[in-house]
Amino acid sequence: MRDLILSLSANRNLSDRELTTILSCGDYDADLAEEADRVRRSVYGDAVYIRGLIEFTNYCKNNCYYCGIRHDNKMAERYRLTKDEILECCAEGYDLGFRTFVLQGGEDPYFKDEIICEIVSEIRAKYPDCAITLSIGEKPRKSYQAYFDAGANRYLLRHESADEKHYARLHPKELCLLNRKRCLYDLKEIGYQVGAGFMVGSPYQTLENIVSDLRFLQDLQPDMIGIGPFLTHEQTPFKDFKNGTLEMTLRLISILRLLFPYALIPATTALGTVSPNGRELGLKAGANVVMPNLSPVKYRKLYELYENKICTGEEAAQCRGCLERRVESAGYRIVTDIGNVKYER
Repeated sequence: MRDLILSLSANRNLSDRELTTILSCGDYDADLAEEADRVRRSVYGDAVYIRGLIEFTNYCKNNCYYCGIRHDNKMAERYRLTKDEILECCAEGYDLGFRTFVLQGGEDPYFKDEIICEIVSEIRAKYPDCAITLSIGEKPRKSYQAYFDAGANRYLLRHESADEKHYARLHPKELCLLNRKRCLYDLKEIGYQVGAGFMVGSPYQTLENIVSDLRFLQDLQPDMIGIGPFLTHEQTPFKDFKNGTLEMTLRLISILRLLFPYALIPATTALGTVSPNGRELGLKAGANVVMPNLSPVKYRKLYELYENKICTGEEAAQCRGCLERRVESAGYRIVTDIGNVKYER
């Protein structure tokens, strides 16, 4: 197994069978994480980039079977931030050293293109030295172009599964993998730094599905790759499924680091939810991004994609300080620059 890990690190590729072997064998997780950490330090040193997350709406028109803010969850308490509230979050974040703002929300029909463009334009005018990331789902290409022209320069859109049959088991028939992929390739062609990713341990997921995800990512070559364990929500059709595991998620973070040495890979909130030190372990496994929440405290618990989400009661400054200590305890340091991907030369 050690030879396979070193081969993956050196060649950035293995056969499907070899990848399946690494995915299914946990005995060498320490070796895998050690090699992934060596590679991430060779590119990014001990730097961990922070992104200020602003969850600005929990309305969504979609009914994805795994998501707590799905349209048919009648128990969800819905909210939308105003433009002024979003700008207040940015102002607070900027003062705390954040140089990337991530505007994330459900696919909310209220936020038409002109509203998104107005918000993005104002953030860009106020903070020209910052990156603006959007994570608002599937849109026509012309919408993506309009956001880009307004000043957005990064976009996060998890593909969730690169296998058509598996994708169809996670989503209602109105959503299809072909369109999801079209969105991601459109975003790349327009000029965004693009993030994709998937849930680990989602219902019906097989090791073959995960290999398909890795192959798709190799084709897409995203700048950012976000993965996290599948976590259940009581108000979804998947409420009785098992959660994804910390161990497999960490294993995949390490594999992704070896396949994509220059990618920006977050240690997600979901990792911290499934284990008290999950984010620290994610950093040690090869991740190099954390995303503290800048949303107003009173709304954080309402953006509930899954249950028992952590860090819903702290002010942004407290959250930033808490994360800084956690990152340092893991052997890394938070940096406050814009944190662009370091492309291979």
